[in-house]
Amino acid sequence: MKLIKCFAAAALLSYFSLPVRAENLDHLRQLLATKQCDRCDLSGSGLVMSNLAGARLSQANLVNANLSQANLSGADLSGANLTGASLHGANLMGANLSGAILNGTDLREAYLTNANLSGTALNTAYVEGAVGISQGAASPELFFNWGLVEVKKGSYNAAIEDFNKALAINPEYASAYLGRGYALLRLGKDAEATENIKVAAQLFQTQKNTLGYETAQGFLKRMEAFREAKSRNASDVQLGNLVQGIGGLLLQFLPALL
Repeated sequence: MKLIKCFAAAALLSYFSLPVRAENLDHLRQLLATKQCDRCDLSGSGLVMSNLAGARLSQANLVNANLSQANLSGADLSGANLTGASLHGANLMGANLSGAILNGTDLREAYLTNANLSGTALNTAYVEGAVGISQGAASPELFFNWGLVEVKKGSYNAAIEDFNKALAINPEYASAYLGRGYALLRLGKDAEATENIKVAAQLFQTQKNTLGYETAQGFLKRMEAFREAKSRNASDVQLGNLVQGIGGLLLQFLPALL
């Protein structure tokens, strides 16, 4: 037992004796002075709120860098390694992120309008609340997933935008109609919600998706009960309970319909 403890202590001491890799200060100074730092090692750099508009950072190492709320509009980040980097709330409008590595990258609430995202894998990044992701930048399944996240947050307009993008890529994506129908219901657009669910039911039936068809039919039955309750001037509590029941059905089955 004592021998095991000695080995454990030695291993712990060895771990804490390892050199900690710091950011390359020369490369950091070069970036801030010239905004030109292709292939630079900027891993772990603190660049919060930095003005790096138009910067050249092609193939730069930005692993674990903090670029939260930085201005990177028009910047060239092609092929950059942004693993674990924070770009939370950053301005990336018109930036070139083609081929960038986005493993665990925080892009929440970032502005990505007109950004070049070709050859990137957005499914490995955190993109909740990101603005301006073009429909060509991700698969319909990804947009559908992001729509579900927005639904769970209660951000129904944002959810509809994601479902719309999924449907623009694949007009026969039945689950996206189902998700959009629920989001429309929560926004008080009952008629539009019902139409979306009917389309979803028809598509599920054509595609021989029994679970999807039954889910859509269950949704339509609850919608009928909701309309009847409204016609009887039911209380807000009763109506709210009916909507919550529809939401419970939806969120229970939608992930299984991916």
